[in-house]
Amino acid sequence: MSIASSTASRGTGTNAVISPIASAAARRSDILEALGEAEAVDIFDTIRPSAPDFAAALDAAYGAQASASASAGAGAVLLGTGEINFDSRLAAAAGASHYLLAGSPADATALQLASGQLVRSGRKPAGISFIDANASAGAAAANAVEAEGQAIRHIALEGIAEAAAGTNGESAAKEPVIGPELFERNLLIKAREKDAHIVLPEGDDDRILTAADQLLRAKVCRLTILGNPDEIAGRAKELGLDLSGATLTDPSEGNQLEEFATEFAELRKHKGITLEQARETMQDISYYATMMVHKGIADGMVSGAAHTTAHTIKPSFQIIKTAPGASVVSSIFLMVMDGVLWAFGDCAVNPNPTSDQLAEIAAVSAKTAAQFGIEPKVAMLSYSTGTSGAGEDVEAVAAAVKKAQEDNPDLPLDGPLQFDAAVVESVGQKKLPGSDVAGQATVFVFPDLNCGNITYKAVQRTADALAVGPILQGLNKPVNDLSRGATVPDIVNTVAITAIQAK
Repeated sequence: MSIASSTASRGTGTNAVISPIASAAARRSDILEALGEAEAVDIFDTIRPSAPDFAAALDAAYGAQASASASAGAGAVLLGTGEINFDSRLAAAAGASHYLLAGSPADATALQLASGQLVRSGRKPAGISFIDANASAGAAAANAVEAEGQAIRHIALEGIAEAAAGTNGESAAKEPVIGPELFERNLLIKAREKDAHIVLPEGDDDRILTAADQLLRAKVCRLTILGNPDEIAGRAKELGLDLSGATLTDPSEGNQLEEFATEFAELRKHKGITLEQARETMQDISYYATMMVHKGIADGMVSGAAHTTAHTIKPSFQIIKTAPGASVVSSIFLMVMDGVLWAFGDCAVNPNPTSDQLAEIAAVSAKTAAQFGIEPKVAMLSYSTGTSGAGEDVEAVAAAVKKAQEDNPDLPLDGPLQFDAAVVESVGQKKLPGSDVAGQATVFVFPDLNCGNITYKAVQRTADALAVGPILQGLNKPVNDLSRGATVPDIVNTVAITAIQAK
């Protein structure tokens, strides 16, 4: 299963999400009864007592899918919150059709306002219906909406149930629209399939412990947490966390410390490292955890919540080393928006990569992006498109493009490209006509760390984008770095990413 694909079976599951409008909002029980034999689920029954939370609603939708799939393949109907934008996004993420339901033709004005808002935002509902309406009254209200230029058809309430069940030959199921919440959900499912063992060296950080609790509850992976076991257990109890499924290890004690020191001394003897120096180095949690990965005791490591990127990555350079054929370690961020999935690299590691390094970063970023469901079309970014500009910086990107194309002749890759030429087809074909990447790029390689880091944060904060990463690439085994400002969801996502990367 690709991260960017739905976990639901096509043609079954939640086929319809209904938004009760105006007077219909107070008649949820009547609506459920009117849906008859459809597998109808009231979203409020599944997510109370919390306020509508999109991730919880998505779980309800996919839970309804599982239930419906188990009952002879009938489609489920989810009775939504009535907040039309929320319900519309939910329908898109569930691969379902979105219907508006009013109480009677007297609600026509409210219905018209709601449907008009959706149409203007590019999310036209599949149909409108009324609980209490004869055919002529319902059709008249529907026609009033259509008269505004909105091609929305009237459908009887029973017709929604039929469409959801697929009994009228027009099943509402469609390809789900990937957004941040669905991406995260699929990410955890994919990680769970790997059954990887991840080490978290920062056991004295509450965010790490909270994330570990969530990962264990969701059975995403197996965990080892480094630190004083008694202190970790005590703090977990204070926070109301269950870490009983994790292995708590004190890196300053036990036989592994001496074993790791001996191994490190052997790995670094060409640098003059003595066994005594190696013993001291292995007292560092980052080195200890990295050695666990090197020795195969753990499949990957996630650190950086309380330590710098250099502190996290340096031991990997010395112990795990780069993968065969790789000369540089780099990173990408997965940028997830509704219906848009991009990869940005390198935004975290290399301040001023050379042209050769940029070419290598482009190729490995394409491979990493593909691993997470992105069809790679790589844009090498610059302040100039093609040969329209000149200067040392543009020439460096042009040289990187040439090398990357020579080394990866089957990879869709082009540049130099300005960002608008990379993502807007009309601009791309005007500035770089004939390019199979311009206007269609999905993987963006920035010329330096300054540009990359600024851009990913700008997109994250202004476009409601989920930024997953940084995902390190080019190492023999997966080690990933956290921002020191990482939230608990950031940590959960990064651990899941690391588990997926594990071989």
